[in-house]
Amino acid sequence: MRFLNVAFMLVASALFAQSPVSQKSNTNENLRGVSSLPNGIAWASGTHGTYLRTTDGGATWQAAQVPGAEALDFRDVKAFNSDFAYMLAAGPGEQSRIYKTVDAGKTWELQFTNKDPKGFFDCMAFWDRDHGIAVGDPVADSSGKLRFELMSTEDGGKNWKPISSDALPTAIEGEGAFAASGTCITIQGKSKVWFVTGGKVARVFRSANNGKFWTVADTPIIHGPASAGIFSVAFRDAKHGVIVGGDYMHPEQAGPNLAFTNDGGRTWKLSKASPQAYFSTVAFDRKSNRLLAAGTSLTLEIRKNRAKKIADLNLNAMSISEAGQAIAVGPKGVITSFPPTR
Repeated sequence: MRFLNVAFMLVASALFAQSPVSQKSNTNENLRGVSSLPNGIAWASGTHGTYLRTTDGGATWQAAQVPGAEALDFRDVKAFNSDFAYMLAAGPGEQSRIYKTVDAGKTWELQFTNKDPKGFFDCMAFWDRDHGIAVGDPVADSSGKLRFELMSTEDGGKNWKPISSDALPTAIEGEGAFAASGTCITIQGKSKVWFVTGGKVARVFRSANNGKFWTVADTPIIHGPASAGIFSVAFRDAKHGVIVGGDYMHPEQAGPNLAFTNDGGRTWKLSKASPQAYFSTVAFDRKSNRLLAAGTSLTLEIRKNRAKKIADLNLNAMSISEAGQAIAVGPKGVITSFPPTR
């Protein structure tokens, strides 16, 4: 969705988190995507073709630009090790692109350029380094029906192929996805995938077979204005998931902005956790079983539906490694880490 100038962080846990630690990014760009891995490796992405990489847990970050991509806004990054990463640029028409590097950014392969001037890709996810999926805002198909654009790869991005629009329920006029944090789509296991929407409705689309067939569920998350809806989705396992969102034009509104599912996304129940506000990203910390999420002024931890505010930072996106290290990014080159809890 074209409403991209947003950022907000919610983090969740009943345990007391350690204080966030600011890291020197060596850039002033607006950072929108982050991918955190074990062993201190992380990648981040942002405006003006920017990408960043650390191999020491953020003690030092190297910032650079993808050659020829200086006008692009990289809203999503997915890394697999210190050398291998994908990045997605969000924007109308040919501004939506996917790049890949296998040599730590020394060279970048342009894998996909959107040729539809009405198209707008928002985010991507990968089951493994070869199998991935990306979602874009609805466009009219050959019959005139609005459907979300989806494409997938089974060969490491050598070929990005469109998923048949017949596999998707029709979109509703005024419905779209948000390219706010690279987390409007998520995967689980070897075949499950979910993506979330906002605008006139706030819905969760889900597939159990790599996007070949989809169903859709309504949710109680706030919606209506083009600036409101679900911004981020995460799943702890095949059944237990979370969605967050709100209205980025009114980030102080307390909800309903947070909901959970226990049945794989078929139904969603609002959370009573407090405080709430607008959230642009959410993630599970599988190491300590806490929930982490993010936005423009609030940082929370939640566990067992109990929440505690731990910071009031302006953050866009967040990623948690298998070791429990959370890294969040925001405007003006902001990078913050949240140490693991016990």
